Amino acid sequence: MEDSTYHLQRLHCSVKNYDWGLPGSVSQVARLHALNSASQFNADDPYAELWMGTHDSGPSFLASNGVSLKSWISDNPDVLGDQVLVKWGSDLPFLFKVLSVGKALSIQAHPDKELARILHKLHPDLYKDGNHKPEMALAITNFEALCGFITLKELKGVLHSVPEIVELIGATNTNLVLQTSDKDDEEKVKPVLRAVFTHLMSASKERVTDAVNRLTSRLLKENKVRQLTDKEQLVLRLEMQYPADVGVIAAFFLNLVKLKPGEALFLGANEPHAYLYGECIECMATSDNVVRAGLTPKLRDVQTLCSMLTYKQGSPEILPGVSLNQYVSRYTPPFEEFEIDHCILPQGETVVFPAVPGPSIFLVTVGKAKMNTGSPKGHLVTEGDVFFAAANTEISITSASELHMYRTGVNSKVFHASKSTQGE
Repeated sequence: MEDSTYHLQRLHCSVKNYDWGLPGSVSQVARLHALNSASQFNADDPYAELWMGTHDSGPSFLASNGVSLKSWISDNPDVLGDQVLVKWGSDLPFLFKVLSVGKALSIQAHPDKELARILHKLHPDLYKDGNHKPEMALAITNFEALCGFITLKELKGVLHSVPEIVELIGATNTNLVLQTSDKDDEEKVKPVLRAVFTHLMSASKERVTDAVNRLTSRLLKENKVRQLTDKEQLVLRLEMQYPADVGVIAAFFLNLVKLKPGEALFLGANEPHAYLYGECIECMATSDNVVRAGLTPKLRDVQTLCSMLTYKQGSPEILPGVSLNQYVSRYTPPFEEFEIDHCILPQGETVVFPAVPGPSIFLVTVGKAKMNTGSPKGHLVTEGDVFFAAANTEISITSASELHMYRTGVNSKVFHASKSTQGE
């Protein structure tokens, strides 16, 4: 147990080549996976996600012996720390990813725990596990997403300016929105929003195709005489990616969010969203449950999606990160399962990640360094390297060149809350 290699395990990780990924020639996922696995990538193939964790759909393996991280943790549960073991059992509560988004992902939401259990029981082939999937995206490049519903005031503006939506949802639904007071509290607005959005997403394929075609031709004509809005430009882009798809029109109902590198967005259960373009670090609870309803060739479950959404309105919170020291920023979402640290370390500098009561996964995206857990030897690390760090392991890193590194672990608030409870 004193052997430092026990506390720090180099991992080989899984890659996903979904068709929305960026081509290998420009994809961080392709580059990092090739470095991580000492393999080649195909410059033209899409590379979408690098998975770091224990989920069965994309498991990581110990580089030393090829054993899956999940089974190794199961055999050595003490590496999780007592509190994590008691709270979540002998598995990682988080799943860490890198995403390279070349075209829009589906309009989707992730079920809460109760709904996840029900969906998994009813349709285990579609909903692969019974867990919820709150998640956070931390931008590596400029990153665009649709997230959450626009305000009632903004929606009224949409109905005045997008006649194709009015035709799709009908006069009754349109008047329902226009006659709802902006002064009404959100709870009164939610059923209105639910009725209108459900009607839109349930429209027949023929009516949607007709509406999208008319919308597209109108915007292309108007583009010759006026500057289109960001949302209108996005709609034209989405139509090229997913012709005649209801998601093209649904985009008008959702907030367009633009993250700069180093900004993060978190998504709770039952919140509609679609990543649109860019590259990010992503972390979530260990789950792969997705309910889709637009911008996808995959199965759509419109009824489930429209019934599960919170219909909360307004722009989502953007996290800028909080400095832990001059080199490390922390992103803390309101979820227990995870947090993300981002470290930028100049050449020749040293930073210490203190021992924490839970497990961590480290990813190096740029540069080289020496990583030390107390043994004189240490580990030489370079871009593409991924390490699992056991609970209660202090890690010191000295950079040989400018180093960019990400760490994910259980949300520190879990341990702080536990300490304060013990102190009472």
